[in-house]
Amino acid sequence: MSTSEQEHPIKGDEQEDSSKQAAAEAAEGGDGVVEFDERRAKMERLRAEGIDPYPAVSLWGRRTRVSEILAAHDPSELEPGAHPEMRYLIAGRLVSRRGHGKTAFLDLRDLSGSIQVVLRVDSLGQETYDRILGLDIGDIVSVEGCVYVTQRGQLALEAVECTLLTKTLRPPPDKHHGLGDTGTRYRYRELDLIANQETRELFITRNKIILSIREWLAERNFTEIETPALQSLAGGAGSRPFTTHHNALDRDLYLRISVELFLNRCIVGGMENVYDMGKVFRNEGISPKHSPEFTIIEFMCAYSDYNDVATVTEEMFRDVAQKALGRTVVKRNGEEIDLAKPWRRVTMRELIFERFGLDFMESTREQLAEVLDSPIDPSATWAEVVADIYSEKIESTINQPTHVFDFPLEPFPITKRHAVHPELGEHFDAVIGGIELVSGDTELNDPVDQWQRFVDQRKRRMIDDEDVPHPNDEEYARAIEYGYAPTAGGGMGVDRLVMILTERDTLREVIPFPIVRDLR
Repeated sequence: MSTSEQEHPIKGDEQEDSSKQAAAEAAEGGDGVVEFDERRAKMERLRAEGIDPYPAVSLWGRRTRVSEILAAHDPSELEPGAHPEMRYLIAGRLVSRRGHGKTAFLDLRDLSGSIQVVLRVDSLGQETYDRILGLDIGDIVSVEGCVYVTQRGQLALEAVECTLLTKTLRPPPDKHHGLGDTGTRYRYRELDLIANQETRELFITRNKIILSIREWLAERNFTEIETPALQSLAGGAGSRPFTTHHNALDRDLYLRISVELFLNRCIVGGMENVYDMGKVFRNEGISPKHSPEFTIIEFMCAYSDYNDVATVTEEMFRDVAQKALGRTVVKRNGEEIDLAKPWRRVTMRELIFERFGLDFMESTREQLAEVLDSPIDPSATWAEVVADIYSEKIESTINQPTHVFDFPLEPFPITKRHAVHPELGEHFDAVIGGIELVSGDTELNDPVDQWQRFVDQRKRRMIDDEDVPHPNDEEYARAIEYGYAPTAGGGMGVDRLVMILTERDTLREVIPFPIVRDLR
């Protein structure tokens, strides 16, 4: 699972809006300071009249979700008009208002949906009617009322009582004033959620996917282990870590870039199938496929090898898609992808030969470099050139679900050597839509070989201000000397899986609050 990531600059559709004005207009809902002042004045008038614009209220267990009301009543089976025997309490955000005279209509929205609220002077009285009409779009209210069927046959709720729960000082966002810009949507995600039902549904789906993964693993006797986010050594992957300092201990610590080594130590301790899902942090670039902070799940299967982990990956993706989405077919790069079908299994050696007619096991570093678009670094090793060919020329062309096996061993210091080709490691990548979703290995459990690998890895790395090599993980090397059962594991980017299943093009769409540039 140990992978080395390169610097990924912000590019293309990931560039953030450079217009402060667009962002400011989005945050102001397009109406700016004037409307803010008007709403603030209205709030002060309410206070002067003895009305708390932010009352302490609990509707827990009493209110009904809009979707439940809509599902419970078929307007075609009811007479037009009010039905006092069907009474409900709802709460949500006021999203529109229309009508005049003695009857008006509000649209109220909660997370589950929207419903029309009918206001009538005859049932409310003129004073209450006028007070409700004085509410602003965006205010959060509760409404108590009865089922009402309009003359057009629509299901609504006739208000008997309406209570202001939260007075909004800023108007809701307007897509025509900057919220359609992706950078603004990522920076002000709360406004994106207010304005776009699709965004709300996306993050509900993300939650379903994560719950489905956990349930799938629990059904197969996996134990979730919480590994530390602050680590004394940034081990388990080849990326650059974020560093911090603990004052009480007066020592530097690292935000984790991987959880793998701690899970392996649990296997040493007698656990069998374990996993951890949580945030990891890699101090590198940003691209549609890369974020400095992202969610990962790493899982270890005792008494297995990397072929077994590939099978686990395949079955998990199929079952999670079915449970979270209700289907196994998604679209990527204009093609339908059916996760229920068997995935292709192919070696990296076969893929490079198919594309370039080169057998990298029989080719020199210089011969392999000829297929790359730019000259190689003079210090690049044979393994690094092979990895560059795959990452630059092959991976992005793999659209249908594919397991790619048997990578050069050098970048994977805790991966078992291939039984037939010692230059290779028992490592695989699961790829869909040109994106690596799972990186898996048969874990190295030979403590002598492990120690030497750490030493060799340190020797290979140049020490400079930009990339200080990670220290040898002596704790881990010592731990497996107690006996590490044959084990294989995989590391999956949860955000990437969500991106594939929800058919999005960038991680920033599926990470609720992605890292963005400061507005300057």
